[in-house]
Amino acid sequence: MALRLNRRTALITSSAAALSLLTGCGAADMTKQSSPFANAQGAKTVTLSVQSWVGAQSNVAVAQYLLEHELGYRVDTVQVDEVPAWDALSQGRVDAILEDWGHPDQEKRYVTDKKTIVHGGGLGVTGHIGWFVPTYLVKQHPDITDWKNLNKYASLFRTPESGGKGQLMDGSPSYVTNDKALVKNLKLNFHVVFAGSEAAQITQIKQFAKQKKPFLTYWYTPQWLFNKVPMTEVKLPAYKEGCDADAAKVACAYPNTPLQKYLNAGFSKNGGKAAAFLKKFKWSTEDQNEVSLMIADQKLSPEQAAKKWVDGHTSTWKAWLS
Repeated sequence: MALRLNRRTALITSSAAALSLLTGCGAADMTKQSSPFANAQGAKTVTLSVQSWVGAQSNVAVAQYLLEHELGYRVDTVQVDEVPAWDALSQGRVDAILEDWGHPDQEKRYVTDKKTIVHGGGLGVTGHIGWFVPTYLVKQHPDITDWKNLNKYASLFRTPESGGKGQLMDGSPSYVTNDKALVKNLKLNFHVVFAGSEAAQITQIKQFAKQKKPFLTYWYTPQWLFNKVPMTEVKLPAYKEGCDADAAKVACAYPNTPLQKYLNAGFSKNGGKAAAFLKKFKWSTEDQNEVSLMIADQKLSPEQAAKKWVDGHTSTWKAWLS
């Protein structure tokens, strides 16, 4: 997720094949490797980028299911961090990104200047990042939802990893967040600790909740976990346009972000029914959470979750095929 955030960890694999793209220190740059189906003679193929958080995986699962079962395509999915995904999309190594949380630098480079990527329309879901505490803690300390009172409660959030300060739990180190700058600029007695991934963060949140322990966590909506662990957002200084322009000086809340789709320019023009379908793909937060809950909590496979959603929402997806 990236809105200065690269966001949310299960790997969706294609029913035919999957290619996992690893990025980071010491990892090979595989963004130039094309889909296994790219040169299949006469094949109708689509390659979708899938981000590591479950909401993005839900988009891809449903899109893949309908492309395969209704339009007769073979679909390949690749998992890659958010910024490298833009590079792969520009190069035509993937055809579409279905959930982008805002990458203005990449958008300017590839959409405005190079014109190798085009906007694919809104996803229909509005994303928001924030700091959250469990609602059971708010009932004990109602004023804890104001950032100005966090230092008063910092001792409640200490962990062995937080070095004597309160712990602010983040997800993957690959997420581009403002949290370290916020802690510094708001002069908070907290230390950002990375759980390692969305899945690890969810596990930690569930453990804290089971024991009714205090926790402060970077989190986001939409997210199915709120149905299992009620959380309340801590009010940070109000977001104003441009307040996050300088990453080192950020001292405001994260904005609400209408999530967007992007397509490779060549695919958008020549991708036929698949491209037209992906441009029309648009659903609600409730739809996404329904599929995410099935994948992450009920442990259905992405394909099983997609089929179950498709079977129950015919009127929604039929419009995407018209």
